[in-house]
Amino acid sequence: MNSETEQTDLAHPRTAATLIGHEAAERALLEGLNAKRLPHAWLISGPEGIGKATLAYRFARIVLDQPPEDGGGLFGETPSAAPPLENLAMAEDHPIFRRVASGSHGDLLVIERGYDEKRKTMRSAIIIDDVRKLANFFGKTSSEGGWRVAVIDSVDELNRNSSNALLKNLEEPPDDCLLLLISHSPGKVLPTIRSRCRQLALSPLPDEAVVSFLKLRIPNMTDTDAAGLAALAGGAPGKALKIAEEGGLELYRVIIAILSKLPNLDIEKAHALADRLARKDADGAYQTFMELLSGWLSRLVRTHAAGDSPVEFVAGEKTAAKRLLASAPPGRWIDVWENILQMKNRAEAINLDRKQVVLSTLDALQSASRGSG
Repeated sequence: MNSETEQTDLAHPRTAATLIGHEAAERALLEGLNAKRLPHAWLISGPEGIGKATLAYRFARIVLDQPPEDGGGLFGETPSAAPPLENLAMAEDHPIFRRVASGSHGDLLVIERGYDEKRKTMRSAIIIDDVRKLANFFGKTSSEGGWRVAVIDSVDELNRNSSNALLKNLEEPPDDCLLLLISHSPGKVLPTIRSRCRQLALSPLPDEAVVSFLKLRIPNMTDTDAAGLAALAGGAPGKALKIAEEGGLELYRVIIAILSKLPNLDIEKAHALADRLARKDADGAYQTFMELLSGWLSRLVRTHAAGDSPVEFVAGEKTAAKRLLASAPPGRWIDVWENILQMKNRAEAINLDRKQVVLSTLDALQSASRGSG
């Protein structure tokens, strides 16, 4: 078994006790809480996998442990001033940490894409019925006399109806309620939603920080594998861990091996790969393969346009990039990249056979490398 797969399943961000980097973002959240002037809604944005949801749950736990902003006690008395919080850390054995991790805290509502019982798959969007839960949740009295916190992960996945339903909650926010919206692409979020939120943008982390994160989570991972995963993840520790969980480094080596031999595609090996990625238990591996391949093509074009030398995360990658750029102009590879993304999205929308998607993708690469298609 590869070192990157020798680990437990990828943990949900609500169970994470630590967050690497993003100290400035933590300070911004703490300043509002310590000053008792906490905005009722935050839009936490940045590339996928950099820790946005982990930060949101980290903040939610601390807020749920605070008295409401009016400071009144059970019998109306004024409590003594508590010292300002210095960070968002909470011990894993704290009762609130445990209840948030298990999804059983009565004053925390989490809205994510639901499961479609008819299609037996995850929905492509967060539907209006999910967002309508907010009005009922915020309309109730806190079960523990403090704050009520809702997390939407992610607001990018709202459809038009659910976005409008969210707007109603943002326009008339109740007291002692906090809404944390997570966004991978804030530019796609309705301007009316963005304007009603305090925006907090997170940036990708340095590769060294991602390597430290990976070595902490997977202690037996080699330095070479950790560095390769960090580079592939583009500064997103969550993405690096997800790639590792799905055996992404091994898949990436397969991709480079295929690209290195184009236009000579080994049909037998291509079908074996497609069969492997089409298995019912291989959804994560399939998604990782498609994302790594489209990411490679995107980098190929961008580095060429910038006049930079092709990168080499694994052996043979730079040579493969130079050969493919010599076989077809950059514009042709942009077309291939766009076609692959369209095929993947169309397949997910109408539940097409994944084997055919993989084979069509490999065929498109072969045709482009021949200067045809």
